[in-house]
Amino acid sequence: MTAPSPPLDPRQHAVRPDLADARLRGQVDAAVFVEGEAAHVAWAAQPLLRRPAADAPMESQVLPGESVRVFERARGWAWVQCDHDGYVGYLHSEALSDKTLPPPTHLVKARETPLLSDARQECAPLLSLSLGAPVRVAQAGERFHRVEPGGYVFADHLRRADRPECDWVAVAERLLGLPYLWGGRGTGGVDCSGLVQIALAACGIFSLRDSDQQAASIGHPVPLDLAAWQRGDLIYVPGHVVIDAGDGDVVHATGYTWSVIREPREQCLQRLAGLGLVVTAVRRPA
Repeated sequence: MTAPSPPLDPRQHAVRPDLADARLRGQVDAAVFVEGEAAHVAWAAQPLLRRPAADAPMESQVLPGESVRVFERARGWAWVQCDHDGYVGYLHSEALSDKTLPPPTHLVKARETPLLSDARQECAPLLSLSLGAPVRVAQAGERFHRVEPGGYVFADHLRRADRPECDWVAVAERLLGLPYLWGGRGTGGVDCSGLVQIALAACGIFSLRDSDQQAASIGHPVPLDLAAWQRGDLIYVPGHVVIDAGDGDVVHATGYTWSVIREPREQCLQRLAGLGLVVTAVRRPA
């Protein structure tokens, strides 16, 4: 007898009893299957929520310019799947635009940068763009680039989309001091797996959103032996991940200090072990 297939992870597959992604037809049961429609976050970063309610837990953030597939719009909410990592959740419908968005030419490389209404330093910002936010430069300038659909960004805060960085530890360290925020990906704060995801993404490395997903999929496993670990390795305990800085320290976003910190690896792992959280996996991004 063939063993039944495990249920699909609803974090990565748009499936509910009443509605599902048409690509899952034949794999799941649902009353209705839909193809979904392309859209993108048109303005400020948006919380991706577990339920269509303002007080629902925030699972992630979707940055301005990032695209999604919309499977349902109802009562001011959109049920979507993010194109950048496949995560499924609910966004405010009004935050989305259905207009075709040209591919980004650049990504924000600074920890944060203002989108200005004009190329003068004294003007009020339209919004703040966090590390990794995609933009399309419409007109390059010496100090400020004009971006679509409007506004200016300081040129040195951007990098070309086809030129990834190479040191995810250094990228993560750019966010030292940023507040801890459950579900955050850099706008207003970041959580532990969000820090890993955006740091790897800056270096052209894909990763899933949550720490348990990352621990099972990123790169290749490393022995649970301190002597085998090296700079850039990702150290996982249940519900948390830290980045090995390579000099006896780790970098991570933690609720312990409610911020992104650098601290001695031994101190960090001993504190986690005292909470019953021992290392279960170490991954080396490829």
